[in-house]
Amino acid sequence: MLAPDLRWHPEVRQIRGDNPGVLSQILEDGVNLSIWQRQLPAHIEDFGALLLAQGQPLAESMTLEMGEGDGEPNLQGLAAGYTDLQGYAGFIADVSWLVSAYACLLGASCVGLRLRILDKAMCPRFHVDHVPVRLISTYAGIGSQWLKEGVIDRKALGSAEAEPQDPQLIQQINCGDVALLKGERWIGNEGHGLVHRSPQPRRNERRLLLTLDWLA
Repeated sequence: MLAPDLRWHPEVRQIRGDNPGVLSQILEDGVNLSIWQRQLPAHIEDFGALLLAQGQPLAESMTLEMGEGDGEPNLQGLAAGYTDLQGYAGFIADVSWLVSAYACLLGASCVGLRLRILDKAMCPRFHVDHVPVRLISTYAGIGSQWLKEGVIDRKALGSAEAEPQDPQLIQQINCGDVALLKGERWIGNEGHGLVHRSPQPRRNERRLLLTLDWLA
């Protein structure tokens, strides 16, 4: 007879706080989302608004090799067409800090960066990511949405019929917040990746989205 499965499964939970230290709690068992709730500095808000006002598309990606010590990531060329916009330097400095903090927290030697302007929902259905941990931050526009555990049947993810109809069940990450989303490839988190989706912007609205992924 097979022995019973006596492994302990912690309660799945989400953490929010107004200090960047809250992000480290993503490393805890059972935590599949940690959100640093912050107010963007005015000059970075201005840069995001000015960038969206250009009306141009933006879809950039970089693979960043993280050196040892306190070396900053090489972001040369990121949004290079907009260096003359007010707040550009502050925006790049903020992204650089997030990349360094993300790599330090996870011990990542290689980080994948994507910066995009979106005018429609990139992933409109609730889903989970098949990654260890992804960082998401919206610099302008509406933030990403997520669900608490048990709101949706995980076996029905991707089905329109399974989507919650009560808007009060849908949680929102605010613009400017920094979120770490634990996915299905985090050891011990299988079956508990955070359920989330891209929001559908209103007509003529767009969003500026940064994502970071742990590549190595």
